[in-house]
Amino acid sequence: MAFVVLVTGCSAGGIGAALCEEFAARGCQVYATARNPTKMEGLNHPRIEKLPLDVTSDEDIKSIVDHIVGKEGKIDIVVNNAGTGAAGALLDQNMDTVRQAFDINTFSILRVCRSVLPIMARRKKGLFVNIGSVVGDTPVPWNGLYSATKAATHMISEVLSMECRPFNISVMNVVPGSVRSNIAKNMTKNFELPENSLYSAFVPNIIKRINASQSEHSMPTAEFAKAVVSKALSKNPPLRFTAGGNSTIFAIFRWLPRSFVFGYLWRMYSKKM
Repeated sequence: MAFVVLVTGCSAGGIGAALCEEFAARGCQVYATARNPTKMEGLNHPRIEKLPLDVTSDEDIKSIVDHIVGKEGKIDIVVNNAGTGAAGALLDQNMDTVRQAFDINTFSILRVCRSVLPIMARRKKGLFVNIGSVVGDTPVPWNGLYSATKAATHMISEVLSMECRPFNISVMNVVPGSVRSNIAKNMTKNFELPENSLYSAFVPNIIKRINASQSEHSMPTAEFAKAVVSKALSKNPPLRFTAGGNSTIFAIFRWLPRSFVFGYLWRMYSKKM
């Protein structure tokens, strides 16, 4: 019987959409979701069903989970991929933006997992895949809010990996490096420097940071999706899986003195352009 997979944050051109395509290509029944269904254009594989889902809404999540279980009788894999960027100086972010970033990037994971856990627990089988980021381990200037949400995501994944053991449910914390997607374009479109900002001289550096994940070293989205799906469908999915451009250097950063790493990163993103 085919695996049933629920994926959040599946707008075209992003990691979620690529994961949906790859799971479907491997014979899974995939439920692709996004707040705005019109943004899932191109997901036309016959094994993919597209559904509207606002991951900040408990009611929406319950409705979608009930719909899937009503049709399939189970959910085998959940991929918590929904996310939003928040470029700029950390203290330039207004509290509405802070709450929204955590709500979408972090709290949604708790909402979705809480809704699906009883279904997986009854079968003593399942996998939660949570999409973090290398900057959740090693933050970079001008992206601090995003880094904070992903650091929390990593901790949530690690705790869930222990607390789901009684139900034989696995957790896979995916830690992407640079992967080609629409994230930089969306962040640039949404970035606006506050009128009273003390960081106006650093706008070119902020723009540089926004586009850093979309360089010639970035991993193609389809290639990244193949790697993640292969691990997710393996007999023993790893607790932590890293792939993408610059993932090796960020792995090295984790072992170096923090003061050295932060000094290096500050020099990289504070030079006059």
